Amino acid sequence: MLPIVYDYTLEDWQQWVKAQGEPAFRAGQIFDWLYVKRAMSFEEMTNLPKSLRAKLQEQFRFVALEELARQESKDGTVKFLFGLSDGNAIETVIMKHNYGNSVCVTTQVGCRVGCTFCASTLGGLKRDLAPGEIVAQVVKAQKALDASGQRISSIVVMGIGEPFENYDATMKFLRIVNHDKGLNIGQRHITVSTSGIVPNIYRFADENTQINLAISIHAPNDELRSKLMPVNRRFPFADLIQACKYYVEKTGRRLTFEYALIGGKNDRVEHAEELAKVLSENLPLPLVHVNLIPVNFVMERNYTRTPRDEIFEFQRTLQKYNVNVTIRREQGSDIAAACGQLRAKHMDAKAR
Repeated sequence: MLPIVYDYTLEDWQQWVKAQGEPAFRAGQIFDWLYVKRAMSFEEMTNLPKSLRAKLQEQFRFVALEELARQESKDGTVKFLFGLSDGNAIETVIMKHNYGNSVCVTTQVGCRVGCTFCASTLGGLKRDLAPGEIVAQVVKAQKALDASGQRISSIVVMGIGEPFENYDATMKFLRIVNHDKGLNIGQRHITVSTSGIVPNIYRFADENTQINLAISIHAPNDELRSKLMPVNRRFPFADLIQACKYYVEKTGRRLTFEYALIGGKNDRVEHAEELAKVLSENLPLPLVHVNLIPVNFVMERNYTRTPRDEIFEFQRTLQKYNVNVTIRREQGSDIAAACGQLRAKHMDAKAR
């Protein structure tokens, strides 16, 4: 199959145009058409010679993200279900904040990590996405915002899949969307979330970027975390904490811990106290931030949400031990915006 037009970095395009015997500036023109003008076909690239457009047509394909569904929430959240060329489907979400528009992208079709509270893992992992299929989600989201003159200001790599199990594609995606001659999303405005793929946390620390890292932790100890997150059996809690310690020491950057609160499972005061102890004994607290996430109800999982007053009690307990903590603002609850829910409905419909 032909490579996707969004698979290439600017440096890749420079090598390609050179191989075609074209002047170097053509690479910049192609990149500009893709990410600044957001062309959707080679024919639109009118300042390129017809012969070059013909070569592009022969050697590349525009990624086919077919919009299968679009849901818009009363809070401004927009969720897309995109169909891929092989018949699979993925989700992408635009979230509106007071500081701008954020897009949440998917890195895999399905997920094999198996978190018991997450709809993304239903059906397991189908395949990794190519870098261009991840980039295309951002381009599609930006095209949707172009109609109202708005811009994507930040990216969260927190959609379906585990980015650090598709590490090379994810890193190439990040380089493409960050490039100042393209979409120009600043590194400090990008966050990658991992469930704790320990070897690649070390790799990411050594990348020397300003990109933010979030760790899905969801429990303060091995036993409970293994029940909620089977990935913990591959990469035990103690090893994860050591990798986090390395990341903070190597980068000096703040590390976010995502903690989904599940009614009666991991949301007691004693869990908060144990979490505070682990963090304070291993990491410098000024570089630690805990983001509490009231769990979304997923019918297939039958978990319940922690009551509101107990969420605040969990927060106060962490604060008592000087842990920086916030509660994630819920968005898109009226459109099944929890990761994987729209895709799960689509899979059910196809099966029927």
